[in-house]
Amino acid sequence: MINDKLPSIYYGGDYNPDQWPEEVWQEDMRLFKLAGINIVTLPVFSWAKLQPSEDTYDFEWLDKIIATVAKEGIFLCLATSTAAQPAWMSRLYPEVLPVDIDGRKRTHGSRVNFCPNSPVYRMFSQRLATKMAERYGQHPSLLVWHIGNEYAPHCYCDTCASSFRAWLQKKYGTLEVVNRVWNMSFWSHTVYEWEDIVPPTNLNGNNRCFQGIALDYKRFMSDAILECYQGEYDIIKRITPDIKITSNIWGLFNGLDLKKWADHMDVVSWDSYPQMNEPMSNVAMRHDYMRGLKDGQPFMLMEQTPSQQNWQPYNSLKRPGVMRLWSYQAIAHGADTVMFFQLRRSVGACEKYHGALIAHAGHEHTRVFQECTQLGKELQMLGDTLLDSVTESKVALLFDIDTWNAVEMTSGPSVDLDYLKQAQKYYRAFYDLNVSMDVISPLSDFSKYELIIAPVMYMLKPGVSDRLKSFVKQGGTFITSFFSGIVNENDLVTLGGYPGELRDLLGIWVEEIDALQPEMTNRIMMNSTFGELHGEYECGLLCDLLHLEGAEALGVYGRDFYAGMPAITRNTFGQGEAYYVATDPEQRFLEQLSKTICERLNLTTAHQAPEGVEIRSRQKDDKTYTFVLNHNAYETAILLNFGSYKDLLSHRIYERTLVLEPHGVAILEVCS
Repeated sequence: MINDKLPSIYYGGDYNPDQWPEEVWQEDMRLFKLAGINIVTLPVFSWAKLQPSEDTYDFEWLDKIIATVAKEGIFLCLATSTAAQPAWMSRLYPEVLPVDIDGRKRTHGSRVNFCPNSPVYRMFSQRLATKMAERYGQHPSLLVWHIGNEYAPHCYCDTCASSFRAWLQKKYGTLEVVNRVWNMSFWSHTVYEWEDIVPPTNLNGNNRCFQGIALDYKRFMSDAILECYQGEYDIIKRITPDIKITSNIWGLFNGLDLKKWADHMDVVSWDSYPQMNEPMSNVAMRHDYMRGLKDGQPFMLMEQTPSQQNWQPYNSLKRPGVMRLWSYQAIAHGADTVMFFQLRRSVGACEKYHGALIAHAGHEHTRVFQECTQLGKELQMLGDTLLDSVTESKVALLFDIDTWNAVEMTSGPSVDLDYLKQAQKYYRAFYDLNVSMDVISPLSDFSKYELIIAPVMYMLKPGVSDRLKSFVKQGGTFITSFFSGIVNENDLVTLGGYPGELRDLLGIWVEEIDALQPEMTNRIMMNSTFGELHGEYECGLLCDLLHLEGAEALGVYGRDFYAGMPAITRNTFGQGEAYYVATDPEQRFLEQLSKTICERLNLTTAHQAPEGVEIRSRQKDDKTYTFVLNHNAYETAILLNFGSYKDLLSHRIYERTLVLEPHGVAILEVCS
């Protein structure tokens, strides 16, 4: 468990009492208890109130609200408030303010608006963390520490430039190595002194001429920001060694090496804010990614909105039942918490229209409050039943932040190539089959999987190809796609023919890569029926022109001068198989390919669900809890496998057929 003081799913979220007079607090406590709230996160953005001047600290107001919360039996997720520095710091120490990629120094304001390499910021943030840990570390209501908030700042100031050079010296040792791994002979960019190295800004019009520099600067920034977090972490962990510590990740994004960050978190937490019309497979993939950051351990859903966002182009309401449905989707994929931003709606500034448990109306007689109350009662009823249960998947999707950055920075072959969208396409194919999938790093352990998918595996880090070959040789199945095996970790091309180190595993040689114009398409023509695959399929974006070196062509291109060349191949390697999809096919092709592979490996789901119904399971001890999630806006029937099942939410018994209302949820346990 995250903390055995509260053996149930954490249900609550961000509370900002410093934005309200004290007479509001007691009413909030009444509403929290009514809704079933058992944890509040505070004070995330209160540095200015906690430290009104350089030498003055004021914790009395925080003492009061903590005492008020604890009196009601509500627990604490205590934040260090270091996500937004006070104005006096920016005024007295302007070097704290960051410089953007265009060389402009930022003014004070907003949040996460500091230079991560600033010694001043680090000193004051660690000092505040120390005082908070010493003051509240032994409080009986404290469950978890929350450092910072949605870290992300990249800075290009002189302090960062100097720190970057020190980081490079530690990583590479000599300028000779730097010149080699960055290929600095190109355009006469050889560096002779460490001071010749500058951050890759846009001042010269293009920061993507040297991908090696840009990639390393992103890695450096991730490490620098991590050091800010780590400085607070080490202090808090020394004072409160038994309390878990986290920082909320603000989504699946490529600004930080999230896998490396997760290694320094006691528990992963993240903030989920889907758009109304976003495919639910994308949301599921993000949950699975967060679960995969710590090798399958349950994670915290630190933030979601009870109703609507404030920052999207179109901030639609969550329709009735959707908040509950999406909360259970998070739990189904490994969350042991359901937490909101925010608990009371702000009266002003940019988040005043962001949804909250308590709306501007200020009472419980709202649709959103009633839905939250229903969910709160259900989570109380579930108790610790689901806590620490795990997901057991036989399928893994390899997803790598470095590869994402490298594809995004590369100067070809197509501006429309999007690494994240390619991963989402392949994930969706298995999601629609209700086949459970882990989303893991290429550096993770492959041994428990039967099938690994790695679309657009452009960058191969040291040792990954050997581990993939061992996986397939021992009976595993591997699927990858076009533009894979092209470069090493420094974005230098692996010579000798694409796909580089994967060439013998895949049994192919890619000679050329054709980038199609947006209006152009090609066709995949199946040579014969292969499971669900037969006939023709549309493809586009990129088309690899490849030659067989032991693999067999399952399908070929139907058009252009390379008509008849292989478009999808299969290669036997040891006891396993490796598939290569040489182009970007329509979704129907990936659906039928995934179904074929899953049937060959006997990985199909036990229950039959129509489109729009998601089925996921978590295991604990000898029990399996199966979540059935109806994402449709209409009633839907699911055919159950033989046996009787009890729904933990409705307490009804089902045999053969389960009918769910629009946006309905069931959590099934096999009747003994």
